[in-house]
Amino acid sequence: MCGIIGMFCVDAVNQQIYDNLMLLQHRGQDSAGIVTMDRHTFYSHKERGRVREAFRTRDMRKLLGNVGIGHVRYATRGAAGAEGEVQPFYVNAPYGISFVHNGNLTNTHQLEQDLFRIDRRHTNSTSDTEMLVNVLATEIQSQITSSDLTPDQLFDAVASLHLRVEGSYASIALIAGHGMLAFRDPYGIRPLILGCRTSETGRNEWIVASESLVIENSGYEIIRDVDPGEAVFIDADANLHHRQCAVSPRLIPCAFEYVYLARPDSVMNGISVYESRLRMGDRLAETIAAQLPAGDIDVVMPIPDSARPSAMQVAQKLGLEYREGFYKNRYIGRTFIMPGQAERKKSVRQKLNALGTEFAGKNVLIVDDSIVRGTTSKEIVQMARSAGANKVTFTSAAPPVRFPNVYGINMPTRHELLAHGRSEEDISRILGADHVVYQSVENLLASIVEKTEIKDLEMSCFNGHYVTGGIDEAYFDWLEANCSS
Repeated sequence: MCGIIGMFCVDAVNQQIYDNLMLLQHRGQDSAGIVTMDRHTFYSHKERGRVREAFRTRDMRKLLGNVGIGHVRYATRGAAGAEGEVQPFYVNAPYGISFVHNGNLTNTHQLEQDLFRIDRRHTNSTSDTEMLVNVLATEIQSQITSSDLTPDQLFDAVASLHLRVEGSYASIALIAGHGMLAFRDPYGIRPLILGCRTSETGRNEWIVASESLVIENSGYEIIRDVDPGEAVFIDADANLHHRQCAVSPRLIPCAFEYVYLARPDSVMNGISVYESRLRMGDRLAETIAAQLPAGDIDVVMPIPDSARPSAMQVAQKLGLEYREGFYKNRYIGRTFIMPGQAERKKSVRQKLNALGTEFAGKNVLIVDDSIVRGTTSKEIVQMARSAGANKVTFTSAAPPVRFPNVYGINMPTRHELLAHGRSEEDISRILGADHVVYQSVENLLASIVEKTEIKDLEMSCFNGHYVTGGIDEAYFDWLEANCSS
């Protein structure tokens, strides 16, 4: 998971992209980058760290132009903190292309060979984003028949890219002197939303971003989600062109966006993140009531912040008192997206503090959004007991994470996952909890897609079904041999 944004404005775009990357900071804290374009010239600055750390006034002054793209990175492929992995990426031919990407490609091994042997292109990093921009550049080059570059040529290039690339990708590219291109994988796994506003001079200004809150906060009107497999192109005169570029597109968005990744004030694929988390709480309450003895819980507490809506609904449905027993240090990053297990464990107690008066002598039911590696969960259970809790029940608004996620969430290896190959009794024992209760896969699906026409979600980390295909034991073996955490 990363956060991406592209803007095509009348006036200077640098400050607007910076402000919007701040709104997407929750999607990645490893690095940040901005590229702006003034006609044929690119201006770039990218650094490791968060947005505030990456940019100084002198850096912003150099970012000239009215068109630009931005990226905040959460490392899932390539080394965390490695300078060569920081986006945006750039290739100089054809025309010059700057590029940002959210997602993970799953056929990188084959792509790497094809790029070198067939396309005669070289990559300088382990990033699949660099592979993706080189594939795009190759396909655009193959479409060029004259000095002009037409929207149809770009769309044909994206159609060819879809046939070569497997996995998840929401991407935005600046093409020097021509405009801004954005496209989404044929399953719409990672989100991408289009917005527009009218400038004071009466011209259209455009924005594409990972989450709707960015579009609304900037005073744009949300037009729609970019469709799975679709490409949109804003030309040099700010005209919008779009075309479906995939053969058989299907909307199967990532369930984990709604469980944890996205901000609650976003709407993606027509689904309110906040309302879906409320429904998760409603259904989790039913499961808790069926599995736990009546009267075995005194209070319900959330792990801030993403579990709060679900916890409120659990308390309401069960007729229990809702209390805030954990307090969050907002200057510590999200522990789930920190790059290493040791770093995650170290940060839990820096991030959360338990208020003893809320725990002393009580049977506490804790609601978290999910349990992945169990590092945070185990520390939280210990904190609750140290604060005087009588019993600790740990519940998850998501099902057990039993399988690796290969589409852009940092769950690449089976041995990392607490629930892989373990029963709920095993998990309770490892966490030190009296009980552990999970949401069911069916209830999570129903919670997210309710009142929509969406029939399926990308839920591979819960059910082991990989919608793009090509994921088997051999792939897992290769992945585990080539990733570190």
